[in-house]
Amino acid sequence: MAYNEQLAHRIREATRLFEEEFTEKKMFGGLSFLYQGKMTVGVVKDDLVVRVIGEKEQPMLELPYTRPMDFTKRPMKEFIYVSQEGLKTEVQLNEWILLGLEHAKSKL
Repeated sequence: MAYNEQLAHRIREATRLFEEEFTEKKMFGGLSFLYQGKMTVGVVKDDLVVRVIGEKEQPMLELPYTRPMDFTKRPMKEFIYVSQEGLKTEVQLNEWILLGLEHAKSKL
C-alpha cells in the first residue's frame, strides 16, 4: 500500500523544527514518525494519522476534516485520520504534530 510521499516529506521537514528527535518506521502500510519509540503522527495513503490522548479524541473528531482511524474496519482508540483539507498550511500540520507529540509524551 503506497503512502503520500509529499506529505511524508512535509512531516519530515516540520519535525526538524522541533527540539524533540523523531524516528521513522513503516507501519499500517504507511510511514509513522515516533518520539522515543511512541507513535506521534504518520501517513497512510493520502491521510495523516494522529495519535490523540483520550480526552481530546472526540473534540478532534468533531472537526469536518477528521474521522476515526478504521484501519482494521473498526475505529481504533486514540487514532484519527486527518484529510488533506485539514493540512493545507504548515501551521495546521505543526498543530497536528504537537497533538501527536503530546500523546507520545503521555505514554512515557
